[in-house]
Amino acid sequence: MNQKNPLAGFRDGLGRFGDAVHDRWLSTPGWQRWVLYVLLIVGALLLPSESLAPIMSPYTDWATILFFPIGTYVVLAIGLNVVVGQAGLLDLGFVAFYAVGGYAMALIGTRLGWNFWLILVVGIGICALSGLTLGAPTLRLRGDYLAIVTLGFGEIIRITARNTDEIGGPNGIRGIPHPPSIEDFSLFGVNFSEVFGVDPFKYGNLNTHPYYYLLVALAVIVIILVKRWEKSRVGRAWAAIREDEDAAEVMGVPTFRFKLLAFAIGASIGGAMGVLWAAKSISINPNDFQFLLSATILAAVVMGGSGNLPGVMLGAFLVAWLPERFRGLQEYRMLIFGAVLVALMIFRPEGLLPSRQRKAELQEGTGGMGTLGAEVPGPDSQVEEVASK
Repeated sequence: MNQKNPLAGFRDGLGRFGDAVHDRWLSTPGWQRWVLYVLLIVGALLLPSESLAPIMSPYTDWATILFFPIGTYVVLAIGLNVVVGQAGLLDLGFVAFYAVGGYAMALIGTRLGWNFWLILVVGIGICALSGLTLGAPTLRLRGDYLAIVTLGFGEIIRITARNTDEIGGPNGIRGIPHPPSIEDFSLFGVNFSEVFGVDPFKYGNLNTHPYYYLLVALAVIVIILVKRWEKSRVGRAWAAIREDEDAAEVMGVPTFRFKLLAFAIGASIGGAMGVLWAAKSISINPNDFQFLLSATILAAVVMGGSGNLPGVMLGAFLVAWLPERFRGLQEYRMLIFGAVLVALMIFRPEGLLPSRQRKAELQEGTGGMGTLGAEVPGPDSQVEEVASK
């Protein structure tokens, strides 16, 4: 007689609930979806409200951590999810593209005096080229070999920046210009500074709100583009590569080309965030781009549900917010944070909000990370094997 494992029953219950929500969403009319999208954007714009600060961040400035680390982690996680979650390529050096974007903003802004918007476009192009430069010689590798190479690339960028005096060396670059401001912005006769007490396009050192609004706009654009790619021929090619690269190659999918495209897109998103972050910080140095940041963003992607955009964003939010929320516990907060991650991997190894497709891949033994860990069966398969004996 097979007896259901209580842990497996709990996980199955969560899975059925998630599938029911997903099915309900698929049957929702298009206009209702757009209403929800608009409400979510409006809600994101209202998040810096001071009324939320005592609950969300009692020990630090709530508006500041909304930009960094929360908003920054969310955008970086979306970019890394293109590489890891959709194409199945483990990238441990994603922080390198974030650094390239930041240094592009710093160098061009301080030495050439270009406009922020022009630097943003150029920075995205430079980071896309960096992704192609890294991917061209390395994407023949797979699994942990690719992970080691990308890890080395991230460290090469940081160490090169530290040892190159022409770009500031270990002291970095200071005096990075802000985006151009628009004073006393009004819409339909409503002056925002008078009604809401904030100028959404007045960029300076003291007020974080305008940078957060700019970050929300960047995140919305990135989400739209990523979802369009996911539902296109490109997204189907990434899914085929992630599930079985050899089979995809046999079926005529130009795997190398699509993997290179995934690296370039992910690098572009990371670079765009780097440009915006540098413009807000007004100074950067190589220590801002440690490997720990790459590992944290990867943890956010896996924790939220690799391959599922809402899950990835939720994971990034929690990874960035929880340590700040419990900052009052001092060094114990990281211990608690680590315990939460371990518990999550035990009770929900596929992530908080996994896609149905990725959950099936995990059960089949792909480990939820494309070809990486394909030899390791998923937890559900282990439970079923034990129950059948």
